[in-house]
Amino acid sequence: MFEVNKNKCIACKQCIKDCPVGVISLKEGKADINNDGCIKCSHCIAICPVEAVSTDDYNMDEVIHYDKDTFTVDADNLLNFIKFRRSVRKFKNKEVEKEKISKIIDAGRFTQTSTNSQDVSYVVVREKLGELRDLAYESLKDKGEAILANLTPETEYLKRYANMWVSSYNKYKEDSANNDRLFFNAPLAIFVISPTPINGGLASSNMELMVDALGLGTFFSGFLLRAAQGNKKILDLLGLEDSNQIISCLVIGYPDVKYQRTVPRKDANITWI
Repeated sequence: MFEVNKNKCIACKQCIKDCPVGVISLKEGKADINNDGCIKCSHCIAICPVEAVSTDDYNMDEVIHYDKDTFTVDADNLLNFIKFRRSVRKFKNKEVEKEKISKIIDAGRFTQTSTNSQDVSYVVVREKLGELRDLAYESLKDKGEAILANLTPETEYLKRYANMWVSSYNKYKEDSANNDRLFFNAPLAIFVISPTPINGGLASSNMELMVDALGLGTFFSGFLLRAAQGNKKILDLLGLEDSNQIISCLVIGYPDVKYQRTVPRKDANITWI
């Protein structure tokens, strides 16, 4: 429940004006929140100049006061940071610290969600990464063989991937340490789960930025999402029932590669109206 401390409230109306669902009003000269219509977005907590608003729905100890020096990111530096990021597929034999994993999750947790649904969750795979790897190779091999055995003009475009999956499986079985073309021997994978693709996608993007800021590397594995589709063993391992709610999978580790510069891109396709 969101509450207003009447002794602190100065009736400045800033929370009333900023509330996106209009559930705050003045009663007896003080702000009053109708919790029945509240979406718990916490705008009122963020904007109140006298800290009169609080909630027991979330941990108020997480609230940090704005400080320009620590909250501001230079625009040019941010753009260069985004330009410089690379999908990493060469990892060192080094575990990722739990503290860094927590910061990556927090980057997703504090990302905006539609109607403040906060409907994004995370599956962190470390201890069972070897088991997941074996299941993923097996699943993709089976899917590849099924595609090759039932090629049609509509599925012809999948032939290249099908051959790749079968070949990768065989090479992995021969030498799993040197032929891991799914995880590239990374020590960690994080699955982002949500019934709302845009929410999971936004969280995933911010998580990737945090990965880079922590000196780690990652790539989004579409093959792991494909492996999980309809595969009960993988879904059971992840504790999931619906593979359609897997929005992304970040394979993460310490990069064993050093890039020296940004790369060019196509000009932006912009329509000004």
